[in-house]
Amino acid sequence: MTDLIHLLPDAIANQIAAGEVVQRPASVVKELMENTIDAGAGDIKLIVKDAGKMLIQVIDNGCGMSERDARMCFERHATSKIHKADDLLAIQTLGFRGEALASIAAVSQVELKSKRRGDEIGTCIQIEGTEVKAQFPVNCPDGTSVSVKNLFFNVPARRSFLKSNNLELKYILDEFFRVALVNPHVSFTLYNQDKILYQMPSGHLKERILNLYGSSYGQKLIPLEQQTPMVNISGFLGKPEFAKKTRGEQFFFTNRRFMKNAYFHHAVETAFKELIPDDSTPSYFIFLEVDPHTIDVNIHPTKSEINFQDNKSIYAILHAAVRQSLGRFNLAPSLDFEKEPGMDPPPLPAGYQVRQPTITVNPGYNPFTTQRPAPDKGTHHPAPHDSIHAWNEMYAALPKPGRGSDNSPLFPENQPEVPASRLSVTGEKKVNIQVNVAFLITHTKTGIVILDQNRAHERILYERFLKTNQPEKIQGQHLLLPPTITLNPDDTRLLQEWISHFSNLGFEISHFGKNSFLVHTLPPDVPPKEVGPFIESVIESLKTPAQDTRLSKDQKLAKAMACRLAVKRGTRLHPEEIDSIIENLFACQVPDLSPDGKPVMIILPFSDLIHKLKIT
Repeated sequence: MTDLIHLLPDAIANQIAAGEVVQRPASVVKELMENTIDAGAGDIKLIVKDAGKMLIQVIDNGCGMSERDARMCFERHATSKIHKADDLLAIQTLGFRGEALASIAAVSQVELKSKRRGDEIGTCIQIEGTEVKAQFPVNCPDGTSVSVKNLFFNVPARRSFLKSNNLELKYILDEFFRVALVNPHVSFTLYNQDKILYQMPSGHLKERILNLYGSSYGQKLIPLEQQTPMVNISGFLGKPEFAKKTRGEQFFFTNRRFMKNAYFHHAVETAFKELIPDDSTPSYFIFLEVDPHTIDVNIHPTKSEINFQDNKSIYAILHAAVRQSLGRFNLAPSLDFEKEPGMDPPPLPAGYQVRQPTITVNPGYNPFTTQRPAPDKGTHHPAPHDSIHAWNEMYAALPKPGRGSDNSPLFPENQPEVPASRLSVTGEKKVNIQVNVAFLITHTKTGIVILDQNRAHERILYERFLKTNQPEKIQGQHLLLPPTITLNPDDTRLLQEWISHFSNLGFEISHFGKNSFLVHTLPPDVPPKEVGPFIESVIESLKTPAQDTRLSKDQKLAKAMACRLAVKRGTRLHPEEIDSIIENLFACQVPDLSPDGKPVMIILPFSDLIHKLKIT
């Protein structure tokens, strides 16, 4: 029999390796940008076209490569950072395995230009699917430029699994943010479709956060700082009131490397406990500095996970540091051991007895008399019965019981009609009430109806918003001074995608440059003073994958808006509001179900009451 086992050709082996390292265009961005940081670049440009499917180009001013190094960097496991096994325990760079460029070249068309500082001429290499097409000298600036074109051109099945351009661009921006956040000393520029999307000069960490997420974040952050022999912790926390229901602004960096760690995330979440709702997540940008010998960064193909020798101790230190930071800025209860004693009131003298305050009452005081004797000890106070006549005069002008001021009946026969919502089907007066500040109770001809006030109002608003998209569109209210709202980049892209659907539901929103928008018109139910937080909260709900894919975008938006505006359980309602909700609910097309498909009401038939109470 012939032997069955054989070595794979290099081209196939590289494509298999690329399956682990290069999952989508964002993976290419991550690997190339990390290489530029390792090369000591101070200025990095990222150019993206067609969400990275057509072109990903990274240009840096780093140390550059020689002609031989430029050729060797595309070989598998070719690296300048590892020389012996012990080096794996003291890794300080982002890349070290020598798989990135080989994997990228296996599934794309790559052109690399590089020149070292001091060299007169650089090197250009063109590779297509692991095959070197050309290598020649070229005149280029110091540093390196890598262009990756037609990603997955030779693996069409992989290319077909890529998502929409908007989603792939979001993944690219996630990787871009991670590298930009941990390197504020480096300037970054991002071009998308030949337009500058981000241009950030070098600076400090907080400046970099504001560059990425908008100037409004300046009021949302509190500093985090803790130094111990085991770990040094620094960064920023988001204030509890700005916690969101979706994740996306949670960053952990260990030794300047981004990592995902659910265990440490739990430490931060528990530190925020009782400060934010259970379904919300705080924002944080946390940097850990540890001895590289105490971690293992080589446990995941994309190097996004790290093992720590002593997870529990770092968990405890991180939790305490977050609690201390929140307490220091009066965001969480804490004991202040560093308070200046001079700020406290001085102690009472020895032997001092505290007496209860007393007051002097004048029993003869009458507010209807012109003379008001002062409560002095030498003044004569009239007896209480002396001023009874003054009180009688006060009631003299009031109508007698059962009669009006002109001796007419208090309840005339032609009194105003009782509102229809207060009349039962038999014509008698109906009383709608609120119970437990959560339920509304009314009755029909056949039984008692108990409503959930939150779901009932959601259903009313949901159908009202959808009606604004009909030919008889309800006109929104125009704002005299259109407010400006500033969003983070993710929310900006999402709002631009949904802006036409917002317009269908009564909004008129225009782009006001970069991450800002002007709101000109609002639906009648949206309070103008809360337009910014309202739009942000609606966008947050739109980020959550919809369970029912049968809903149109207008329906999803109307559902999100109704959820945000509906009266919450625990809100006390006036009788008119109770009547309005009940009246409008029964005018809906589907009054018994909320937009989520949950029951709005239950009906307790009178026949059941008679049976349960054993009424004969």
